Amino acid sequence: MFNSEDEGYTFYNKYGLEKGFSVRRSYVEWDGSNCHIILRKFVCSREGVREEKHMKRKMEDRKRRPRSITRVGCKAKLVIARQEETGQWFVKDFIDEHNHPLAPRDLSCLLRSHRRISDEQKADIADMEKSGIRKHHIMDIMCMQYGGYDEVGCIMRDIYNFCHANKQETISSGDAQTVINHMVARQEQDSDFFFRYLVDEAGHLKGLFWCDSQSRLDYEAFGDVIVFYSTYRTNKYNLPFVPFVGLNHHRSTVIFACGIISHETSQAYEWMLRTFSDAMGQKHPISVITDGDLAMQRAIRVVWPDSNHRLCIWHIQQNIVRHLHDDVVKEEFRSFIYDTSSIEEHERKWLHFLQRNKVTSEDSWLHQMYKMRKLWCAPYLEGSCFLGLSNNQRNESLNSVLHTHLEAKMTLFQMLEHYERCLALRRLNEALQDVEALQSVPFTEENASVLEKHAAKVFTPAVFKLVLWSIDVVIKCEIREVLDAAEVTTYVVSKKERMDKKIEVCTETKEGMLRSISCSCRKLECAGTPCSHIFYILGILQEGTLPRCCVPTRWTMSAKCAFAPTRKSEMYAYSAALQRYRKLRNFSHATCFKACHSDEAFQHLKRVLEGQDVCKGSTSEQADSKGSTNAQGNSIRFGPLMPQSANLDGEGFEKVQDPVHVP
Repeated sequence: MFNSEDEGYTFYNKYGLEKGFSVRRSYVEWDGSNCHIILRKFVCSREGVREEKHMKRKMEDRKRRPRSITRVGCKAKLVIARQEETGQWFVKDFIDEHNHPLAPRDLSCLLRSHRRISDEQKADIADMEKSGIRKHHIMDIMCMQYGGYDEVGCIMRDIYNFCHANKQETISSGDAQTVINHMVARQEQDSDFFFRYLVDEAGHLKGLFWCDSQSRLDYEAFGDVIVFYSTYRTNKYNLPFVPFVGLNHHRSTVIFACGIISHETSQAYEWMLRTFSDAMGQKHPISVITDGDLAMQRAIRVVWPDSNHRLCIWHIQQNIVRHLHDDVVKEEFRSFIYDTSSIEEHERKWLHFLQRNKVTSEDSWLHQMYKMRKLWCAPYLEGSCFLGLSNNQRNESLNSVLHTHLEAKMTLFQMLEHYERCLALRRLNEALQDVEALQSVPFTEENASVLEKHAAKVFTPAVFKLVLWSIDVVIKCEIREVLDAAEVTTYVVSKKERMDKKIEVCTETKEGMLRSISCSCRKLECAGTPCSHIFYILGILQEGTLPRCCVPTRWTMSAKCAFAPTRKSEMYAYSAALQRYRKLRNFSHATCFKACHSDEAFQHLKRVLEGQDVCKGSTSEQADSKGSTNAQGNSIRFGPLMPQSANLDGEGFEKVQDPVHVP
């Protein structure tokens, strides 16, 4: 006898697991009022046969390859009926004969009716997927946790199906609309959260920009140089993904904002740059590094006319390989990137290079790069502040943290999740570097100079490594001449291996105290760190500390002292039920590990965890791949909850349609 139809199904399904077949629900009878089921038949999953119309259809008429045949007319069944007087269910009919081979016990757990993802597994899977763990890795982790595939209760296909259904539920109101809903809610929670979007005439999203309050504070501290590209179209709509990044006080990636546009036109980029300026209080960057997009160049000239602009050397190197096939021409072209000769000499070399290689067509790549030479050749950019980002592949690695694990099938909301995850990782990395800088001082030799020891205290460890290189080169410097004036003294310095090149270091003193120092090599202005020439003169002057002008605040631990940092991502909030689950899970891990060391403790804890009153008030229902309900009949949301605004149903909020796919 059974108390319910579900209890009868569970009983027969367990029997099927032991015997080696899968079970499914079949025929059902209702009472006269159609309110209650009075009879239910459970059958072997191989019961029945495939319909004849599907068997006779020709291959050329099929849209997909037909599935393997599983129905073989098996007669095994269990029929249960409900007694009207007591409400109990009894076995009315039972056939235990199968006309097909049964699966062994170690394989029967893989049959359909015996696979089920429990609610707690769904919560863990949702968390792992949000963390960027791939589905096959999630399955590997679960196999390790449960002790084998036969104990997990599901297969990889079930995980894929659940993740897909969970995503569809998340964006059920529409992909673009879900993102807008989320951002409106974030703005309600954080008044400094900034976002703006554009739609076309039909209401389709064609532009989106956003940044949180911490990113805006980061820009205030480190927004002197920014890097942004638009070469990544990693979403299902083929829209350019444009992150704005820079360097923090540890010379690590800091993310300022992110944007998405539908078309790479000057108007679209102008909208994005103007929106960026609005978000950042109209503070324009000193310098900008981009790829070679012409529309982006025009937009920068219009919106940020006073900002220094240069092209990314890494992208130029990639294009050299793509467009030039002669090794000699490649090397000669690369020499223009780092050539430090005068502009006049540089122009002469260019014209000779173009004539020698017979570059006459204005459409050729070489001629186009010649027209843009002021954006990437060293002589034209000398003295501009780029914090050393223009000399190597560092600017590409800044963006690489955002492009890892991006996929072409991503929805906008998945891209937003990916962005927030990268943002949280960058801020965690900064927190770890802050701890190291606050709790330690870089090692210096006992016989190190007082300037070196002072530099180790004032600069962050990552920046001190760069400063140390300048200090080590001091021994190569030599004074050529000293020019005295009232309060300004100019020292003419040369490197011993290049005595023909003269560098002027100017010092300003007042009442015998050093007020400022500058160098004609302009490394301090360009990279933000003092050069070897300055260290050499400071050593001669027997200065015990670096002047304030040689220690930019952005390279010290005081760079963000005016801003209270937010380390934790605020994109998600967990439901009360999931918060309790996570806490209990963490507590139980420690308790279970202690109990596993003796059989007595293991058996005791097992009895406690299996006790019925422990889960009093909770649902015993198992969840299928589409979700679950709790004891009150409410839907359970697995994984973090996306903030949703309560004001979106009011006037002034038009529904935003998903973007149009860009060919």
